[in-house]
Amino acid sequence: MSISPTVSSLAALVREGRRFWATPGGQAMRQAERACLGPVCERLFGVHSLELGLGGALADMCPVRHPMTWAPTRELAEHPATLVCSPETLPFPDGCLSLVVIHHLLEVAPDPHRTLQEAARVTRDDGRLIIFGWMPISAAGLPRVLPGRRQRLPWRGQWRTPVRLRDWLTFVDFEIERVDYCGFHLPGMLPCNAALETLGRRHNLPLGDSYMIQATRRPQLAQSQDTRLGFSQPFGGSALGATRLGQSRFPPELYHHNDQKRVTEVD
Repeated sequence: MSISPTVSSLAALVREGRRFWATPGGQAMRQAERACLGPVCERLFGVHSLELGLGGALADMCPVRHPMTWAPTRELAEHPATLVCSPETLPFPDGCLSLVVIHHLLEVAPDPHRTLQEAARVTRDDGRLIIFGWMPISAAGLPRVLPGRRQRLPWRGQWRTPVRLRDWLTFVDFEIERVDYCGFHLPGMLPCNAALETLGRRHNLPLGDSYMIQATRRPQLAQSQDTRLGFSQPFGGSALGATRLGQSRFPPELYHHNDQKRVTEVD
């Protein structure tokens, strides 16, 4: 099966992203973001969740019974509950996920508008859409002015402010409930200073390296929907029965076994 240029580009981004998040700076940033996400996860309950990002699972502390991660190819799937597809065409019906996390993907996604639209589409009316993004004006943003930095992660791509994403979310009938900032540090240092992190988060200063947007569907547009994913068997069984609107269940050839690891792939 041939791989499209878009899939190849996404696969390269994921590999590069995993290398960055494995560095000391990436690990320190990840811990700061998990600290921001933790209190939100404590209040979230549901059956299904999905994370779209270039690193490992960030919301694994959430009490959601069936958490799923994402990868653009089978080779990059790290867990049994990995969805392999384009982030622009998620194979789920409308309003079926209690939590969707977009982790620093909108900056580098080939079509960020479509990616956000799909993430919003599959989020339940009473669910949460969480977006992590890089702050353009921050200690992490300063090195982007140096030659060559914008060709590498995390500095590559287009960094957008929460104000800009508020306009995008309005277009997909969502609204921002809260914005939190995390990753506070001095230029040239790692975001692991507990005193700065405590001070920055206590006053929610817009000076952190990243922000976390909590978005919900606009109340006047929330409608009652059938939120069942349509699994014919438990996810650990022989088939995943998720469907798209207007389409039949996936045929058996879309399900692959690779080193006893099951992933769902959508061309």
